[in-house]
Amino acid sequence: MNVFLDFEASSLSDKSHPIEVAWIFEDGRSESHLIAPGPTWDDWDDAAERIHGISRTTLSKDGAPHDMVARRMLDQLSQHDLFASAPSWDGKWLSLLLRTAGLPRHALRLKDTDVALRESATRILRDAVPPDRLEPVTTDLIAWATATKQAMPEHRALADAAEERAVWQRLEERARGIASGWAFGRTGP
Repeated sequence: MNVFLDFEASSLSDKSHPIEVAWIFEDGRSESHLIAPGPTWDDWDDAAERIHGISRTTLSKDGAPHDMVARRMLDQLSQHDLFASAPSWDGKWLSLLLRTAGLPRHALRLKDTDVALRESATRILRDAVPPDRLEPVTTDLIAWATATKQAMPEHRALADAAEERAVWQRLEERARGIASGWAFGRTGP
């Protein structure tokens, strides 16, 4: 099953660490966790705090231990395809979280949400759209879906992961409409 995941972090520096993670399955089940800092995680950027609104005090008071969050992620997500809008950043924080918890850093792998969009569009359209039109129709559909993203993300992990899922759902719905149109003799989206 597809799962859309997002992290919020202490900053965007090389020493940043994850402070919140959330994921939402394609069926709508979701989880969100504030992450108490690991023993060596001391990076902090006040500008980043102003964006996500999560304070160090909140993390100390309400954050779950980093190793618990890492094990929960492994337990819940290891059998699924994980997608993120910024897999290089989110992958960095996922790797740090897993390593700090003593788990293999590649135990979970993230792919770009665009991969989920392309896979879904291709799956839905491949039997309806002529082979010579499949790639351009798919590319146009992905561009359309991506353009439907909120202009200003909320910068909270669950809201941002849910927005990625919503984009994927809009793409799937539109792809089914396009496939149905081709099936009824129309020659374009």
